[in-house]
Amino acid sequence: MHLHTYKQEWFGNSKGDILAGLVVALALIPEAIAFSIIAGVDPMVGLYASFSISVVIAFVGGRPGMISAATGAMALLMITLVADYGLEYLLATTILTGILQVIFGVLNLARFMKFIPRSVMVGFVNALAILIFTSQLQHFVDETWIMYGLVGLTLAIIYLLPLVTKVIPSTLVAIVVVTAAAIYMNAGVRTVGDMGELSQTLPTFLLPNIPLTFETLMIIFPYALALTIVGLLESLLTASIVDDATNTESNKNKESRGQGIANIVTGFFGGMAGCAMIGQSVINVKSGGNGRLSSFVAGVFLMFLIIVLGNIVVQIPMAALAGVMIMVAIGTFDWGSIRHMDKIPVTDTIVMVVTVGTVLITHNLAYGVLTGVVLSALFFAAKISKVDIYSATSSDEKSRVYFVYGQLFFASVTEFITHFEFKEDLEEVIIDLTHSHLWDDSAVGALDKVKARFEQNGTKVSYKGLNRESSDLFDKIGGFGSGH
Repeated sequence: MHLHTYKQEWFGNSKGDILAGLVVALALIPEAIAFSIIAGVDPMVGLYASFSISVVIAFVGGRPGMISAATGAMALLMITLVADYGLEYLLATTILTGILQVIFGVLNLARFMKFIPRSVMVGFVNALAILIFTSQLQHFVDETWIMYGLVGLTLAIIYLLPLVTKVIPSTLVAIVVVTAAAIYMNAGVRTVGDMGELSQTLPTFLLPNIPLTFETLMIIFPYALALTIVGLLESLLTASIVDDATNTESNKNKESRGQGIANIVTGFFGGMAGCAMIGQSVINVKSGGNGRLSSFVAGVFLMFLIIVLGNIVVQIPMAALAGVMIMVAIGTFDWGSIRHMDKIPVTDTIVMVVTVGTVLITHNLAYGVLTGVVLSALFFAAKISKVDIYSATSSDEKSRVYFVYGQLFFASVTEFITHFEFKEDLEEVIIDLTHSHLWDDSAVGALDKVKARFEQNGTKVSYKGLNRESSDLFDKIGGFGSGH
């Protein structure tokens, strides 16, 4: 990378990046703690992960301005591993996840992202927004009206302050004001401190305490593979969203490798595997951050808050952070997908809704995306499997030419065969494939079948107009050799 570009990515937007980094660090704390609780580990495991990943990715990531840390999508995949084998196995899995992600990046597997249709991306983002929103509802259980009032105040400051000034991020002001109000009123609402114990120490380098055997590898590999796929999926989708939000391009393979390096380092420093965070990246961009410095500041300030200001951080009311996360959910949700539902194809809407539904039922973003991609593929196959055939007889009515329009592959051959009149009394049939293409074994098999059925009735069959690829395929596997 040119020195100028690197300098620009680090210091091209210093003020915006530093302020946005501070906001992100504050929003990372309750999430890191909450995700640790989901995974069944000590809150510091999530906090160390968020510190380590966001600092490392600032240097090695391929998408400046994107925030990576401990995430809910990853935490959900760790539950059984931690319950059955404990923390040391989770740290080993985190390191293996990183190694696999580096391999994915080196092998340039990010290019397969192009097979994820926009409707699936929109579904993924909308499902994530709903999960972020619903995960905040637990903070309202058995709470007084004061909690609702503080959340309302947080949202009011977040949305109204930018109308007056945009000098300081409204999310930061909201957290400070609401914390001050809660302490002043002695409101008695739940705080960050109630979510778990914070130990005010820096992470240290340690090797996971596990037997280095093949059995261990067999235990951790399936978890590492699932974490690798979900982590890269969420990271690359988030990178695309940040690309759109900032009108800039990013290097997806470099990002894959960067995520891997960050997870390897994190595993050695007592953190759990993480990936890019759509919500935090949205907060970062909306707060004015778009460079590498924002991610670095977020990680460093997060650790600073825990070590130096730990006593103050534990007093931040969950109401303030719930308000911020509700804003993230509203900002993450693609409202245009609802507004323009009548304009987009019905199949795209179905794919989006099914993607969202699958994620909400399984609480696993990978399953949602997989279901969406498979459904899109089926719809696409159905759309392009329509074949039109027109025919014309010669003046002496001894021969007929069939003109085929459409793609011939496994999904279209059944309909293709029904267009022919096999019992017609003809000497010759010519099948013109100029406006068609043979894609697979099924297509060649269908042509062979048509030829065989005509020849049973004594009608000679020939093909014409096959393009080069189709012709090569036909020559390779055609049962009757090249009758064209």
